[in-house]
Amino acid sequence: MNSNENLQLKNPEVMPTREMLENILGGSYAAYEALQDALPILEMEQEWQWYTPYKAWFARGQHFWTTKRGTKKEKTLYWLYVYEGYFSVAIWFKEKNRMELLNANVSEKTKQLIGDADTMGKLPTFPVVFDIKTIEPLTEIYELLDCKKRLER
Repeated sequence: MNSNENLQLKNPEVMPTREMLENILGGSYAAYEALQDALPILEMEQEWQWYTPYKAWFARGQHFWTTKRGTKKEKTLYWLYVYEGYFSVAIWFKEKNRMELLNANVSEKTKQLIGDADTMGKLPTFPVVFDIKTIEPLTEIYELLDCKKRLER
């Protein structure tokens, strides 16, 4: 994640709106809108949540499904945070899945992000973080989201 000081959406009383996002993101709003349009195709929903440690609004992308036995399940697939002029998407993976991700249908640049990502905290997980200003990285993100759904059910 980039510097906490540059995070936008810092008012806990005001949930993010389309107008706010258009104003903050500027030219990168088109990429944000493209991600939102893809969510139903990816079988995902996004919700905004106040994230106290960073004192900012973050969006959580979730996948919902029903097991063969009828149990309803949910999985957080990404966290999205907003900066002036762009947004970031962080997809967290388990360390045990790193090799499978390195064999995914993604660019060498994304494989480098996966390979270089450090595990964080006590849990063996690592984030793959994309700073998004254009729609270009979205294809890579969609592929990794599909991998996460498949690998971590």
